[in-house]
Amino acid sequence: MTPTQQAQFLQFLQNDLELSASSIAVAQKQRSQDPGPLPIILWQYGLVTLEQLDQIYDWLETSSPLC
Repeated sequence: MTPTQQAQFLQFLQNDLELSASSIAVAQKQRSQDPGPLPIILWQYGLVTLEQLDQIYDWLETSSPLC
């Protein structure tokens, strides 16, 4: 994910899913200690629901450039 895509993804999490910056920061900190996909970490820590997780993967699928 490019820096621009990363910024757009974080914006999606905050604006569309209404996640707080602190929730995202917790997930990112955990990710640095135990690497894994950020959406899964958000879900594992109860920061998003399964429905929101589905929305995240839908967003990622539609926002990814075609290879």
